Amino acid sequence: MAPSPFQSPSPPLHLSVALDGAGWHSAAWRERGARPGELFSAGYWADLVAEAERGLLDFVTVEDSLSLQSTHPAAPDDRTDRVRGRLDAMLTASRVAPLTRHVGLVPVAVVTHTEPFHLSRAVATLDFVSEGRAGVQVRISHRTDEFGNFGRRTPPGPGEEAMAELYGEAGDYVEVLRRLWDSWEDDAEIRDTATGRYIDRDKLHYIRFESSRFSVLGPAITPRPPQGQPVVAVAAHDAHAAQLVGACADIGFVALSGTDTGADTGADTDTDTDTGADTDTDTGAGAGGVAASLARIRAAQAAAGRADDTVHVFGDLVVLLDDSPAAAARRRARLDERANGEAASALPVFAGTPSQLADLLLDRQRAGLTGFRLHPATLPHDLEQITRRLVPELQRRGAFRTAYPAAGTLRGLLGLPRPVNRYAER
Repeated sequence: MAPSPFQSPSPPLHLSVALDGAGWHSAAWRERGARPGELFSAGYWADLVAEAERGLLDFVTVEDSLSLQSTHPAAPDDRTDRVRGRLDAMLTASRVAPLTRHVGLVPVAVVTHTEPFHLSRAVATLDFVSEGRAGVQVRISHRTDEFGNFGRRTPPGPGEEAMAELYGEAGDYVEVLRRLWDSWEDDAEIRDTATGRYIDRDKLHYIRFESSRFSVLGPAITPRPPQGQPVVAVAAHDAHAAQLVGACADIGFVALSGTDTGADTGADTDTDTDTGADTDTDTGAGAGGVAASLARIRAAQAAAGRADDTVHVFGDLVVLLDDSPAAAARRRARLDERANGEAASALPVFAGTPSQLADLLLDRQRAGLTGFRLHPATLPHDLEQITRRLVPELQRRGAFRTAYPAAGTLRGLLGLPRPVNRYAER
């Protein structure tokens, strides 16, 4: 019997969404259906994460920064026509965790200005609150205004040497996180009321981490998280970040190249008969970009002695999804006009139908990606297009799960083993 044309020959892909404000287009807050008055409410974020879970997604990332959003790369701006301000991502994830059961929660954390001891505790707490569904997206900062907000360090100068130092510091930071998560053995808590022994002190360990950047004694003050090691993610949009992914991360995000040709297709017509998505149809160029990104990460893995470890590489893409390519292109044109014609995102943008997006994702999966992180251009519209239309389309093609598995943790959902504690006696 011939295989069904909707049956994917590849392993089921992983799918996540990146959440930020009213969406990833700067004019998203002005769209019909947007909820700009609720961006700083718990209910808004609970609804978004619940929708992601409804779509059986692997995880959500929650955006964060240590300065106001800005159109300038290293300083604040004076814009009043765009969303400014955001809630703390880690606290937001902890707030919505008890309201969900399956979807992973991966807040962004800027590690350049925060202490690894504090972040290790926060992520471990999120793992306990979510019963094993926590992760963290590690991010560096080179913005002058963020350095000014803390006043403890001099902003780095321009150039590769400064970036290499910031990413090298991030590598040390992740190593401290991982050692602190291991500083309690799994059975360190005895809780024996008869003898009065709550913990086995021999199973708490000093980590004694020393480098030119950090000196951390340990142990942690939070027991080992349910996952052992919560998931660590890094956006690998340049060579330094790719090195960091290979050296210490579980997930790397790479820009899904070869997808954006401008908002022309179907935008100047009143009919919805155009079948071409607002996307690059030369999949070879895009696949080549994916291959280059993968090669950098795999080489960094091998150099770090991690060649046999599972490191997922997800494609990053902003999406505008509608019933037809023409409708998506018109909506993108309207959003761009409201944003004074400026680019919606530094990431590639896809404007088309959920079916066309499914074609693209499966093509890039064949190029070697294991999953995708989609950035909804507007919320909640594009998130609902992902969960209610893209997911069913992928399911029809045998490319995405139809129910959450019984694994119960984010690591289990991603097929990552629970790590052995490095300090436990073998």
